[in-house]
Amino acid sequence: MTTISRHFFGDSEKTAFSISIVENMKEDYGLFVWPCSIVLAEYVWQQRSRFSGNDVVELGAGTCLPGLIAAKVGSNVTLTDDANRLEVLENMRTVCDLNKLKCEVLGLTWGVWDASIFSLHPKIILGADVLYDARAGHHLIEFLMVKWGLKCVKLLDGFSLLPSDKATRLSGNIQLAEIVLSHEQIEETSSSGAR
Repeated sequence: MTTISRHFFGDSEKTAFSISIVENMKEDYGLFVWPCSIVLAEYVWQQRSRFSGNDVVELGAGTCLPGLIAAKVGSNVTLTDDANRLEVLENMRTVCDLNKLKCEVLGLTWGVWDASIFSLHPKIILGADVLYDARAGHHLIEFLMVKWGLKCVKLLDGFSLLPSDKATRLSGNIQLAEIVLSHEQIEETSSSGAR
């Protein structure tokens, strides 16, 4: 069954805008809005000044709610999902058109690297529930953090970000991690670029 859900963003006094999402409630992961996506979208909205004007990539975007919020607040957004899931990629394009937002849609399969991914230079990378499958390996995050000199600067309870009307409609345990280049890595990168 295909439906259109509407997601509202604004402050407690008034709604600033809404985003419409085409959802298909069959068992295909990328075709319905996951609770983590709602929490991450709210985070993007609340941190909108950090997103405005920046290049953003959303990994495993599915219905792409966080990426659409980033586009709405002024980011240049690339939405990605599994290159083999054409129905999901087409739905992403449809949702962008429905909301009158311009985002690049790119097929990107975990572990398959091609030139298109290396041409992206995002300032911010978003991912909501990208490691939902135990086979995806949470140890991969730790490996990449060490390899790339990344550091977790915030770990937030997702429900603490949500307005009460949104929080009451969701269940589970949702956490947000903000991972950045470590301070030493940032200094090393800037000093090597200055030569």
